[in-house]
Amino acid sequence: HNLEMKHLPGADPELVLLSHRYEELERIPLSDMTREEINQLVQELGFYRKETPDAPVPEEFQFAPAKPVPTLLHPQAPTADGKTPPKHDKEEHPDL
Repeated sequence: HNLEMKHLPGADPELVLLSHRYEELERIPLSDMTREEINQLVQELGFYRKETPDAPVPEEFQFAPAKPVPTLLHPQAPTADGKTPPKHDKEEHPDL
């Protein structure tokens, strides 16, 4: 689910990961990998494998492997307990 294979004659096979905006995030070369290794990689990345091509996809996997977009507080609004959440450095990403 959410994986599309495109055969490009003459091109080395690679897995291209895209953001929800279709921006390229990463390219993973597949030339030196076996089919089993590629299947394991795709599973480790969080893609959902359907039992059959027409099988339904559980709701929690509809957007897999994408992670939800974090909600941003503008400006540093107090939380329910009245405390201001900690600030992150500009270079720091909460998912890393």
